[in-house]
Amino acid sequence: MIRHGIRHNPMSMPRALFSLTDKSGLVEFASGLAELGYELLSTGGTSRALKEAGLAVREVSELTGFPEMLGGRVKTLHPAVHAALLADTRDARHLAELKSAGFEPILLLCANLYEFEETIAGDHRFEEAVESIDIGGPAMIRAAAKNHTSVVVVVDPADYAAVLAAIRDGCVDEMRLGLAAKAFRHVAFYDSLIARYLTAKTTAGPFPEKLTLGMRKAQAAMRYGENPHQAAALYVDPLSRGVALRQVGGSEKEISYNNWLDAEAAWALASDLPESACVIVKHGNPCGVAIGSSLEEGYRLAKQSDPVSAFGGIVAFHGVIDEPAVRAMTEKGNFLEVVVSRGWESDGLIRHFREGAPWTKNVRFLVGEPVLAEASTEVRSLRGGFLLQQSDEDPGESGWRVVTSRNPSEEEWAAIRLQWAIVRHVRSNAIVVGTPDRLLGVGAGQMNRVRSVRLALEQAGEAAKGASLASDAFFPFPDGVQEAAKAGVGAIVQPGGSKKDEEVVKAADSAGIAMVFTGVRHFRH
Repeated sequence: MIRHGIRHNPMSMPRALFSLTDKSGLVEFASGLAELGYELLSTGGTSRALKEAGLAVREVSELTGFPEMLGGRVKTLHPAVHAALLADTRDARHLAELKSAGFEPILLLCANLYEFEETIAGDHRFEEAVESIDIGGPAMIRAAAKNHTSVVVVVDPADYAAVLAAIRDGCVDEMRLGLAAKAFRHVAFYDSLIARYLTAKTTAGPFPEKLTLGMRKAQAAMRYGENPHQAAALYVDPLSRGVALRQVGGSEKEISYNNWLDAEAAWALASDLPESACVIVKHGNPCGVAIGSSLEEGYRLAKQSDPVSAFGGIVAFHGVIDEPAVRAMTEKGNFLEVVVSRGWESDGLIRHFREGAPWTKNVRFLVGEPVLAEASTEVRSLRGGFLLQQSDEDPGESGWRVVTSRNPSEEEWAAIRLQWAIVRHVRSNAIVVGTPDRLLGVGAGQMNRVRSVRLALEQAGEAAKGASLASDAFFPFPDGVQEAAKAGVGAIVQPGGSKKDEEVVKAADSAGIAMVFTGVRHFRH
C-alpha cells in the first residue's frame, strides 16, 4: 500500500526514525510528518527535544528492547532498527521475515552525525576525538541509502521542507535517488575526515596507499571557470585552515575562478615579503612587486613595474589598508579586480573605495592572515587521477654560496634576496630582475631560459643596469648570463647544478657579475 508516495505495511502506520546531532529544523519537520500520519521513533537526545515540543515519540530503546549501552556507544545497532531499514517493502519475503521477527519497516530516516569535525577544530584530547567518531549513525544512513527504494533518507535540514512537500504531493519517489546519493556523500565526507585525522597521527606520511579528500563546497555561484564555457565551484578543506582568504565587502559580483587563483598567488607572495610590501598579479604571475615605507608607496612602486599589466590586476598588501593606500588605488587610470590585505583600518574606507570613482565599484575585498611557510600537501588533478606533492617551501640561505670572484655588494645582497623570494612565485622558466625594494622585469613561462631573460630585461629597460637577476633553475648555457651582462646586471642568484656551471660562472666573472648559487630549484608549472 502507498500513502503520500510512501510504501508501508498496510497493518501499521508509516514510521520515521530520528537520530540527530544537528537538531535545527527538527521540530517543524517531525511535526509535519506527524500530521501526515507518521509514528515518530527517536534516540535519546533527539527524543527529548521532540517531547519538549509536545510530540508523541517512541524511544528506540523500547523498539529494540535494550537500553543504551557502553556510555551511549550502542543505541541503534540492533536488527529491530537495521532490518527495519534494510527491508525492501516490494519483496514479500522481506516483509514476512520482518513480521516473523516482530519488526516493522522504517520508511523514513532523518539522521546526521556526531560532531567530529567540530571536536578536532578546537583544543581537544585525542581520546575526545575518538569518542566523537559516530558508529551507529553512519550504519543507519548507509542502510537507509542502500534501501532508498523503500526508505527516504534525509541528512540535511535544508531538505526538510522539500521532502515534506514531496510526501504530501505523492512525488517523493522522484527524490529518493538524489537523497540517497547525498546521504552517501555525507557519510563519505565524515569518514574521510576521520581517516585523515588518524593517519596524521601515524607514521604513514603524506602519501597513503589510498587517498581520501573530504571537501565542502564554499562557493557555487561562479559565473564560469577559466573560460565562459566551463562550470566551476570552490571547495574548502575542513582539516586545513581553510582557504586563507575571506571576502569582507566590495562588489556583490562573485569572485571568479581566475580571481581566486590570482588572489591566492598574490597573497602567497605578499606573505613571503616584509610588511608594507605590495604585489600585483595578472594571469597567475606577479607583474608588480615592491616594498615601500608605506602601503601607498609600495603600491605606486609596484605599479611602476608594469603599468599596462597592472590594469585589471589583483593587488595584495602585506598590511592593513589605510587611507593613503585607498587614495592611490582609486586614482584615475587604476582598474583593479580584487584587493587582498590583512585588513582595513575602518569599514568606512571600504565604502570610500567603492564610491571613489566609476572604475572602483566592482572591486572585491579579501582579507586573511599571512600564509605560513610550512610544508603542506598540494593536490593537482589529471584526467582520471591526482598528483600530490609537498609544497615548495624555501629552506633559507644555509646552502647559499658565492661562486664568482666578486662578492655581491650589500645592496646587491638585498636585491638578490628579494628577487629570489619573488622568482619562485613566477611560472617557469622564470627570470626576474629588480632592486632591493622592487621588481623591474619578469620573464615567465617561456620554453627556454634565455628568452625569459630577454623578456625580463626588455621590461626592466635602462633600470636593469646595476640591478640583480634571479633564475628559478640553473642556466644550461652561458647565453642567459651574457644577455644579462649586456644589460648591465650587477648580480645573479640561481640554483646552480648545470653541467655547464663552470662556463656560466666564467661568463659572469668575465662581465664582473657577482653570482650566488642557492642549491635549491623552484620550478612552478
